Amino acid sequence: MKIGIIGAGNIGSVLALRFGEKGHDVLIANSRGPASLADVERETGAKAVEARDAVEDADVIVVTIPEAKVPNLPKDLFAGVPASVVVIDTGNYYPQQRDGRIGGIESGTPESRWVEQQIGRPVVKAFNNIYADHLRNFGKPAGTAGRIALPVAGDDAKAKAVVMKLVDEIGFDPVDAGTIDDSWRQQPASPVYTADLDAAGVRAGLQQADPARKPEWRATDKSPGTFEQPA
Repeated sequence: MKIGIIGAGNIGSVLALRFGEKGHDVLIANSRGPASLADVERETGAKAVEARDAVEDADVIVVTIPEAKVPNLPKDLFAGVPASVVVIDTGNYYPQQRDGRIGGIESGTPESRWVEQQIGRPVVKAFNNIYADHLRNFGKPAGTAGRIALPVAGDDAKAKAVVMKLVDEIGFDPVDAGTIDDSWRQQPASPVYTADLDAAGVRAGLQQADPARKPEWRATDKSPGTFEQPA
């Protein structure tokens, strides 16, 4: 498949590497332009392009940028992208650490539902609950005991199936986590967040999740700070 990745941070770069290893044609873009991605190209094998080129003729598009930057994407970025193209959202809301206050999410809108509202496209939420280093190094063949599982949430069954296949390809057990309205179950502070659980553990963790956002994951009057010194 042709996979376009918008965002070249830790998760975006690792996904570029892992998808490329599985034979996919990977294009990667960021807000600073392809000239800034020479190291990413060399390390991942992906081709650095402008954002519009990354989404053109793609089969799958991955949006993996800070939540606060999502509204800054070109308003017409997805204008020519067919409805059949799968869009993956890997994002998490870090109000005290990075993003500052986002009113819609603070009022209870699931993070990925808010992303949908910003980009005007349905998304599948995946790859948000695992550290980039683990995503790169901890994948195992299917059937391996204790294989790490990743939750995948989305409203479209076909799109979700595409993403679950990609999860399996790069070494993790995909677990159907329900709809985008259920995707809060895999957000920061949930039982499945950065827990490296197997499939049974992920299913149990999703059921045990509390819909109330923890105070440490809500904005304050001083937000944002940094990951080292949250505000």
